[in-house]
Amino acid sequence: MANSEESSPLLPKQQESKVEKDLSQNEAVYPTKSADGKAPDAAKKSAPPIPMSWTANGLPLNHGSVMGEPMMGRAHWDSSLCACLGRNDDFCSSDLEVCLLGSVAPCVLYGSNAERLGSAPGTFANHCLPYTGLYLIGNSLFGWNCLAPWFSYSSRTAIRRKFNLEGSCEALTRSCGCCGSFVEDEAQREQCETACDFATHVFCHACALCQEGREVRRRLHHPGFNAHPVLVMIPPGDQIMGRGA
Repeated sequence: MANSEESSPLLPKQQESKVEKDLSQNEAVYPTKSADGKAPDAAKKSAPPIPMSWTANGLPLNHGSVMGEPMMGRAHWDSSLCACLGRNDDFCSSDLEVCLLGSVAPCVLYGSNAERLGSAPGTFANHCLPYTGLYLIGNSLFGWNCLAPWFSYSSRTAIRRKFNLEGSCEALTRSCGCCGSFVEDEAQREQCETACDFATHVFCHACALCQEGREVRRRLHHPGFNAHPVLVMIPPGDQIMGRGA
C-alpha cells in the first residue's frame, strides 16, 4: 500500500515535500513576517512608491507594470498644425472637406467639431451662431477675425483633455526644453497649455480649427450615424395553389 500510495498521481508526496522545501528556502531568503507575526519594517521601507500622473479629467495616465519603468506620456495629435490638406489615407476626402470649410466657412467647421464632441441636440446651432456673430463683428470693425478665437479656443482644450493629447507647452519642453523650467506641477502645466491653446487660436485660427476637425473626425463618429438599425418585415407575395391533374 505504501508503494502504491507514493506512486499515486493524485497525492505526489515527493513533489509536495519538494514544494515545501522551496517555500521554506524562499521564506528564509525573503522573510515576509517577523518572529512576532508582523511584517518587517525593512520590507516596507525598501518598496519605492509607484509614480502616478493624472490627466485633466482626473484619469490616471498609463504607467508601466514593471516597477522602475518610466511612465508613458500623452498621445500626439494625428496631424500637425500646418498639415492643412491632411494625409493620404482613408480620411483624405474628409481632410479636404475640413480644409475647405476652415478656409471658406469656419463657423460651420467649428460647429461641426463641437457637435461631435457634445453629441447633444442643438450643439451645432449653439456654437455656430455665436461664432458667426463674432466673426462678422470682428471683420466689420477690425478687418480680421479677432473676436471669434476668444470664443472657440475652449474646444481645443476640450479635445486635448478628452483624448489626453500633448499640448504645445509639453511639445516645446520635449523638443527644446524651453517651457519645463517654470512649470512645477500639473496644475501650472494645465494653465500653460490652456494659454497655448488660446494663442494657437489667435495667431493660427484657421489651421487650429482644421487640425481639430481632422482629429475629431478620426476619433469620433458623427452623432447622426448612431441611429439603431430598423428591422423591416416584408410579407410574402400572394401564392396560388394549383390542383394537380
